[in-house]
Amino acid sequence: MYWSEFFTVALIHVLAVASPGPDFAIVVRESVAHGRRAGVFTALGVGVGIFVHVAYSLLGIGLIVSQSIVLFNALKWLAAAYLLYIGIKALRAMPAAPANAEPSLAAGARSARGAFATGFVTNGLNPKATLFFLSLFTVVINPHTPLGIQAGYGVYLALATALWFCLVALLFSQQRVRAGFARLGHWFDRVMGVVLVGLGIKLAFTELR
Repeated sequence: MYWSEFFTVALIHVLAVASPGPDFAIVVRESVAHGRRAGVFTALGVGVGIFVHVAYSLLGIGLIVSQSIVLFNALKWLAAAYLLYIGIKALRAMPAAPANAEPSLAAGARSARGAFATGFVTNGLNPKATLFFLSLFTVVINPHTPLGIQAGYGVYLALATALWFCLVALLFSQQRVRAGFARLGHWFDRVMGVVLVGLGIKLAFTELR
């Protein structure tokens, strides 16, 4: 009975998740800089962050946020500040000593908890995700759809997101790919810093419609 609605949700989600944004940028950076383990845990953090959006969408809190300029702006500036913080740290990357260039390709000192938290916070604080899930749960999904079915959609969205970004992490954490980026050394970090700062600035100027 709800298959057509589910497939609509799945299609919209595929189009949304495939569009490069903060989640993609942070998973790529963690995968290249710290290896497969860090990239996968970052991807899992992004996936779990989806549950935050699903939870408040089901509770109706997302509607409150979307209607309150103060709350929306608070979330927007918090997320922008976080992206700017990560981006500026990357921009300040210094060239590695020649002797340290090769070891940097090994799994670094990045903890699984730190990588997971980075992914979770990046996704959980994204106000664009707030608007996306609000639209999904108020426009696309019929309000008469049972709460259990809607929660099932949420579980699918979280799992599909985690799986997609795990694939991204596996791709960018391959030794050959990482070695290619490693030749660029600190310039890769700086380029990713520019991307993250740009996303933060763009997010800061996002208007509530």
